[in-house]
Amino acid sequence: MQAFDQIQELWQKHEVEVKVSADEMLQQVKKEVNGLKLKSALNILGMLTSFIAIAALWVFYHFESWTTHVGISITLIAIGVYTLILYRDHRLISKSDYTVHPNEYLNNLKTYQLNRYKLYNSLYWFYTVALSLGIIFYFVEILAHFNFIQQVIAIGLTALWIIFCSTILRKAVIKREKERIALLIEKFERISGQISTRN
Repeated sequence: MQAFDQIQELWQKHEVEVKVSADEMLQQVKKEVNGLKLKSALNILGMLTSFIAIAALWVFYHFESWTTHVGISITLIAIGVYTLILYRDHRLISKSDYTVHPNEYLNNLKTYQLNRYKLYNSLYWFYTVALSLGIIFYFVEILAHFNFIQQVIAIGLTALWIIFCSTILRKAVIKREKERIALLIEKFERISGQISTRN
């Protein structure tokens, strides 16, 4: 019985390493990379759609107060800058062919990871403050057309939406994206290691 316990203990300590070739690994990450690119492109498309919708509202609707024009300007600048940052990051993960240059793509992916960290932390708060400021200026004229209850509902829903996006939603997105990018980086490091041992 003691021999059985020793064998069982050795078995539990023994780790089996699954060998996956670099080609198989590249096939596995192909889907993940394409998903990352698609998500990035959809983020940019959503921001552009928001920019166009707000700009169209500004052009086609007559606003009387200067505060509304300031609010819309601040909002459009914030969305425009954030969109350019998203586009820069999208180009970073789309410019090199990961099947031909996995090391270069790995470096780009690490830079992308760092940029996303900055985007969701310090830059996100500048974006949120700018949008909030834009909405406050915009509301000066718009809320004058509402009765008191409608004003409270509009301000309350806007504040709740900003708080929800800045806390629960932001944390969930950061966690999911952090795990996804870390997994891709790990896979590309293993691919690079296997390719360098071949040479």
